[in-house]
Amino acid sequence: MTPAPPASTGGSTRGALFALGAYLLWGVLPIYFLQLKPTDPFEVVAWRIILAFAFCLLLLTVMRVWRPFLVIVRQPRLMALTAVAGVLIYVNWQTYLIGALTGHVIETSLGYFINPIVTVLLGVVVLRERLRVLPWIAIGIAVAAVVVIVVGYGAFPWIALTLAFSFGFYGLVKKQIGPAVDAVSGLTLESFWLLPVAVVQLIVVANVTGITLGNEGVLHTVLLLAAGAVTAVPLLLFASGARRVPLTVIGLLQFVAPVIQFVIGAWVLHEPMTPERWVGFALVWAALALLSVDSLVASRRHRRAVDDVPEPV
Repeated sequence: MTPAPPASTGGSTRGALFALGAYLLWGVLPIYFLQLKPTDPFEVVAWRIILAFAFCLLLLTVMRVWRPFLVIVRQPRLMALTAVAGVLIYVNWQTYLIGALTGHVIETSLGYFINPIVTVLLGVVVLRERLRVLPWIAIGIAVAAVVVIVVGYGAFPWIALTLAFSFGFYGLVKKQIGPAVDAVSGLTLESFWLLPVAVVQLIVVANVTGITLGNEGVLHTVLLLAAGAVTAVPLLLFASGARRVPLTVIGLLQFVAPVIQFVIGAWVLHEPMTPERWVGFALVWAALALLSVDSLVASRRHRRAVDDVPEPV
């Protein structure tokens, strides 16, 4: 028998570090966006779209990957899917900025805590995937958490649910796209489709409150101009990490960002955490613990099944 080649530990370690870096950056984004005040959330998103597009064009040039990008452009199906992905990520970005800049950082963290559960639910409803018992229990607990927050806290968590479902559907569309579109090309096209929206938003902002870019000091201008890189860098780190490590590792690391956001909202920005909110979050965390356990058990069973397959002589 020919022995199987050993797994590249270095590659897995680098991949985990790349993914961890992405989630750490996503976690501290509230601090960055709060430095952009008094810029309106709609102006921030408009510049984020335009500057992300410019940054991606630069990356396509520096990385010399224009040829595969143009191959994607010639495929109508992929172009349509990137347009849909663009709309969904716009909803996510805009909702996130509204939350971060209006004192709802804790609620944005709740959205990203709920997102894995929404992803599982979409897999059942849209992709007709079959679930084991634990994920169903996790979904039920998550629904109970939302009910507790709505009834006890007296407010519907629309920011959290919009973030969770927009990013859930975004992931679903990206799954349909698959490896046919790399991270840089994908973000380039998604930003391209959103350019008209960005222009309209800047025109409206200019006529309502006035554009802040260049009018709030040098530091503010530099930070606002960095929005393109701030958008693209964690996405590229995530894409590099996801190719090198198992999905279970990504699944566990994805909780890093909302944990950091929760800490920032509760203990740095001192947003209110009522008893009802604590109960709601505790239920969500319990649901995520069940999902994590189920994922780890399923992963180990899969590895054992693979190890039991006889190797070719």
